[in-house]
Amino acid sequence: MSQSDSFIDEVSEEVRRDRLFATFKRYGWIAVLVILLIVGGAAWYEYDRSRETAQARAFGDAILAALEQGEPLERATALSAIEAGTPDARAVRDMLEAGERSTAGDREGALTLLTGVAENPELQLIYRSLAKFRALALSTDDMGPAERRAEYEDLAGAGSPLRLLAKEQIAVTHIEEGNRDEALRQLNAMLDEAGMTQDLLRRVSQLIVSLGGTPGENGGADTE
Repeated sequence: MSQSDSFIDEVSEEVRRDRLFATFKRYGWIAVLVILLIVGGAAWYEYDRSRETAQARAFGDAILAALEQGEPLERATALSAIEAGTPDARAVRDMLEAGERSTAGDREGALTLLTGVAENPELQLIYRSLAKFRALALSTDDMGPAERRAEYEDLAGAGSPLRLLAKEQIAVTHIEEGNRDEALRQLNAMLDEAGMTQDLLRRVSQLIVSLGGTPGENGGADTE
C-alpha cells in the first residue's frame, strides 16, 4: 500500500506540475505585462517629474533674467515673452509684468493683465485674490470708496487668503468718506483677529492712533 500511495502521490505531483506549466503558458503573459506596466509606470513618473523640474527651473531662470533688464518697460516686455507651461506659471508671469507696467506708467496695461488673472477660474484662489487686490489698488482714480469697498468685502469673506488685508482697506475707504468712527470700529475689531502679523498689527495700531483713537477701544475715539 505504501508503494502504491507513493506512486499515486508522484503521479498527482506530476499532474499538478503539468497543470501549472500549462497555466503559465496560457496566462503567464499577463504577469509579464503587469510587471512591464509597473516598471514602465515608475520610469514614466520619474521622467515626468524630472521634466517638470527642468521646466520650472527654466521658467525661474527666465523670470530672473527678465527682471534684470534696465527699465520697467523693458522688464515688462521681457516677461511677456516668457513661455509659461501651466496656468499658475502664467499667473505669476502676468502679475510680475503688471507690476512692471504699473511702475512704467502703463496703468491700463497692468489692469488688463491683473483682471485676466483675477477672472481666470482655472487658477487657485490665492492667485485670483492677489490679482484682484492689486487691481483695486490701481483703481482709486476710477472707482469711488463705496465701490471699492464692495469689492474688498468680497475679498474679506471667511476663508479668503487676503481677508485681513482686505479688511484694512475697507477701513481706509471709510476714512476716505470721512466716516472716522466706522473706520476706528473696523480697525479695532481687526486687533482681535487671528492671523494678524506683526507688520499688519503695527500698521493698524498706527492708523488708529492717527485717527485719534486708542488701540483696543471698541468705541475708537478718545473721549477727552
